[in-house]
Amino acid sequence: MASKIILLPGDGIGPEIIAPTLEVLSAVGTSFDYEEHAFGGASIDVHGTALTDETLAACRAADAVLLAAVGGPKWDTTDPDRPRPEQGLLGLRKGLGLYANLRPVRPLPALYDASPLKREIIEGTDLLVVRELTGGIYFGEKTRTADTASDVCAYTRVEIERIARVAFQAARRKVTSVDKANVIETSRLWREVVREFHASEFPTVELEHVLVDNAAMQLVSNPADFDVIVTENMFGDILSDEAATLTGSIGMLPSASLGDPGHPGLFEPVHGSAPDIAGSGVANPMAMFLSAAMMLRHGLGLESEAAAIESAVDRALADGLRTRDLGGSAGTREATQAVLSNL
Repeated sequence: MASKIILLPGDGIGPEIIAPTLEVLSAVGTSFDYEEHAFGGASIDVHGTALTDETLAACRAADAVLLAAVGGPKWDTTDPDRPRPEQGLLGLRKGLGLYANLRPVRPLPALYDASPLKREIIEGTDLLVVRELTGGIYFGEKTRTADTASDVCAYTRVEIERIARVAFQAARRKVTSVDKANVIETSRLWREVVREFHASEFPTVELEHVLVDNAAMQLVSNPADFDVIVTENMFGDILSDEAATLTGSIGMLPSASLGDPGHPGLFEPVHGSAPDIAGSGVANPMAMFLSAAMMLRHGLGLESEAAAIESAVDRALADGLRTRDLGGSAGTREATQAVLSNL
C-alpha cells in the first residue's frame, strides 16, 4: 500500500513549487497516494480559518505532510480576533506534536560566491539547527489591552530533554546549546537540564553553552565551527533564518518538523510565500525539492531516493543553474528541468 502524503500548497508561490516537486519525486521512482488540502490564507478565504479540523485530521492520518508556503499581505492584521495564515502553522505543529524543527545549512561550493559572506568564512560549513517547536513564548499565555501586552515564555524539563535528545543524536562532534541564561529564567532551566542530560545520556559528545547574542555573531563570523545548534523556539526561529544567509539565498533551505516516532512529520522550505513574484514563473523550487528529500529520509526511511534528489540539485548548480534569487535568470520550469536531467 502506497504511503499517504498530504499536500498543503498554501499561498503565493506555494502551488507553483509543489507541482514540480511531485515530478521530481516521481522521477526518483516513488509512488505515493497524494491528497491536497487548502491551508493558510487559501483556507482562510474558503473556510474562515487557516487550519480546518478536516485538514488536521487528514494530516494526522497521513504518513507525511508536504507544505509549500503560507502568508501574504492580503491576510496581514494586528487584530487578535482575525485569523492569520501563520496560525495554521502553529496549530499544525501543536496538533501533530511536532516538537523538533531541523534546518540543515550547508553552503554548496558552486554557490560560495552567492553568499554575502566571504568564501573563506563559509567554506566547510555544514551545520544543523535543531529548534524546539511547541513551547516557549509562541505558545505561552497571551494578554492584550489597549496599553499593555504580555506573552508568557514557559518550558518544562520534559520539553527540554526531548529536544536535547534529538540534537545529541544528530551530532557528529559537538552540540552548541543556545540560551540567554544570564537574564532569562527559562534559559537557566534550559541550560541546567541540557547539562544534566548530556552528562547522563551523551557524555562522549562535546557540549558548549553559548548566549544567543554571541551565537548570532558567531554564525556570521565563524559558521564552520558549529555542528549542531539546539535552542528554544523563538531563538531558533531567528538564528535559523540568519543561518540561511550563509547559503546565498533563503530559497535554498529545506526543513523538517518531527515528533515522536510513528507520527507524521511536516516538511517545508524555509522561505515564505513571496507574493511579489507569485504567478510569474520565476520562483526557485529547489528548497521545496530538498524538503521533499528530507521527507523521504526522515519521514519515510527512503535514504537512497533522498540522496538522489540532493545530488541532482548539487549537480545542477555545479553545471551553472542559477535562479533569480541566486543572481541568474532561470525560472521555475528551467530549474526543474535542470534537476530532472541530473536524476
